[in-house]
Order: sequence, then structure tokens, then C-alpha cells
Amino acid sequence: MVGIGLLFTALGLRAGLMDYPVTVTGLVMSAYFVGFILGTYVCPAIIRRAGHIRAFAAMASVASTMPILHALVFTPWAWGALRLITGMCIVGLYMVVESWLNALAPNSKRGKIFAAYMATTLGALAFGQLLILVGDVLGFTPFALVSILLSLALVPIALTRVSEPPPVAAPRPALRRLFAVAPVGFVGALASGLLNGAFFGMGAVFAQRVGMSEAGVASFMSATIVGGAMLQWPVGQLSDRRDRRLVLAAVCASAALLAALAFVAEGFAAPLLAVVAFFYGGLAFTVYGLSVAHVNDLLEPARILEATGSLLLLHGIGAAIGPSAAGFLMQQLGPGSLLVYFALVLSALAGYALYRYKLVARPAPSEAHGYVPMAESSQALLQMDPRTEAPARPAATPR
Repeated sequence: MVGIGLLFTALGLRAGLMDYPVTVTGLVMSAYFVGFILGTYVCPAIIRRAGHIRAFAAMASVASTMPILHALVFTPWAWGALRLITGMCIVGLYMVVESWLNALAPNSKRGKIFAAYMATTLGALAFGQLLILVGDVLGFTPFALVSILLSLALVPIALTRVSEPPPVAAPRPALRRLFAVAPVGFVGALASGLLNGAFFGMGAVFAQRVGMSEAGVASFMSATIVGGAMLQWPVGQLSDRRDRRLVLAAVCASAALLAALAFVAEGFAAPLLAVVAFFYGGLAFTVYGLSVAHVNDLLEPARILEATGSLLLLHGIGAAIGPSAAGFLMQQLGPGSLLVYFALVLSALAGYALYRYKLVARPAPSEAHGYVPMAESSQALLQMDPRTEAPARPAATPR
């Protein structure tokens, strides 16, 4: 994850320095998430055929060559193809690691391991932003670092003596049924993808084009991610005691106000923007977790895995659209309009969650699961979600 975080920022900065149109940069960044979606269907077959270790070695080898090729070929079409292949390989690496975690984790510690993995994922993404300060962004160093990090990931897997876990299954989405049961969770998962995809794809482009230095770009990106990691727990605790739709509406409205504040303050000093970004990330990064928790509140445990897999797909679809949509808006209205894009998506979700809150009564407290922080992953990790261990209960009405 350190390398993936670094590669997003390095590509955004390099695209800006090469004067790529912002719309083109958005399309290139979207290709990664398109590959991520495709990989959720392609990679399980590869893992079943080759085995976890050999599949991991093959996908890590291919993924580690992609940054080098980015540094050698600079046409947008080539970068888009490389990003698509990278996304497919990365989701395959997720599947191998997460299925191993799922198979080895004892039932008594699955929740702790799940939480530690999510915290590690966000921490690695934040640290990866700081590595952009190593070497010249115009040079070969950032791409070489990503390649090195991905290659080193091969070592522990290749030398493991642990037996391989069961085969990974491809997802079987049931989107229509999910929307019928939990429309707010459905829309929230899609919106979280629109937000996160645009942030990771275009955040560095925004920061660079409003005049931030490389250190400013790194601080803006890492502060947003660190905020997303640190504020998940208090927001989640609040949602466990209140109707999650109301909490989701309040979180989105607050994050929209922060995005608007950042838009007004985009010409201010980078440290001030980093502070605003910290709190924005702390709220916006909880949207997906709140959406998943709300859906799980309404389903019996036997259907949670299927529903969470569908939410993951919706998040991926939103992430594939997000950079392109944000890039188009930035091309038309200027780089600061990325913040306007965030505010519009968040405001729309806040309004819809509030509408559903007023339309349908909340579930009884006894029907609710606890909030669990969520981050980008594959369907292989979903079985480790501690909510799948919950006792059976009757299904709730749509909310």
C-alpha cells in the first residue's frame, strides 16, 4: 500500500508537470479503478489455477514493472493501459493476502485482526504520500521506489511455509435486491467511491495546480488520509448510538462545509489547508464504513457477505467514475473545483440520507451491529468482518 499511495501522487504530479489536460489525467486515473473492478472477476480464476503463492508472484512481478514503464512511456493512452493493468494486479495481491489472513485468523481474534489490517492500510497510504519528497519528482526515483516496494512484497509470500487458504470466489452482486433493502447504504457506497476515487486520483493534481510545493502536496494528501484513519472510531461510536442515516447526513454535511472552506482558503498557506484536509478526511473517509454498517443493520448474517460484496462493487464503480468526473469539472472551472465536486457529492448524499431518515423509522437498537472501519480491499477479506459472526435476527424493512 505504501507503493500504491506513492504512485498515485507521483503520477498526478508528473502529469501536471507534463501539461496533460486535467480531463485526460482524470481518465488515466480512472483506469486504475476500472482495472480494480475487472480484477475482482479475473483474479480468482488465476489464483485457483496457479495457487496463491505463484499467482501472487506473477501479479507482483507484473505490478512492479508498471511504474518503470510509466517512467519510460509518457503518452496518456499508454499510461491508461498501464493503470488498468496495475489495478487488476493490485486487487489480485489484496485477494491473496486477505484470504490468507482470513484463513489463519482464529475466530476469537478476527475482529482485532480486521481492524489492525484496515488501520495498517490507511497508515501505509499516508506514509506513501511522504515518499514523494525522496528524489526529484521529474526523475526516475519515485517510480523506482514504487517498483522496489512492490518487488519486496514478494519476499515474505515466496518464503512462507504456511499452507495455502481455500480458493477465492468471484463476487455475485445482487444490486437490485440491495437497493430494495437499504437504499441509503447503496447510494452511500457509490458516493464514497466517487469521493475517494477523485481524491486519490486528482488530489495531488489539485494541490499542485493551486501552487503547493511538493512538500505541500505531500502534507495535504497525507493529512487527509491520517484524518480518515484517526476519526473513524469516534464517528463510528456515535453512529452506534444514533440512527446511522442521521449520522451519515451530519457527517456529509459537515464534510461538504469543510470542502467549501478549503475552496475559499485554497490560496492560503499549505499548513492551513492540511488542517482542513485532516478533518475533511476524518469525515469523508467514514462514508463507506457508515454505509456498510447501515446495510448490515438491516440484514440477517447469512446475507451480509453478499451485501458487502455488492457494496464493494458499488464503491469500485464510483471510484472508476470519480477521477474522470472531477477532472472534467476541473478542466472547465479550474483546479479548485475539485473541492466543489466534493461538496456537491457530499451534499447530495446528505440530502438523500436525511430524506430517507424522515421517510422511514429507524431500526430498533437491538437490531444494530457495531460500526467497523472500512477501507479499500477485496472480497476475500469480507469474511473476516466481525459482523458476519452476529446471531440471527429477522430482516428489517427498507431504510
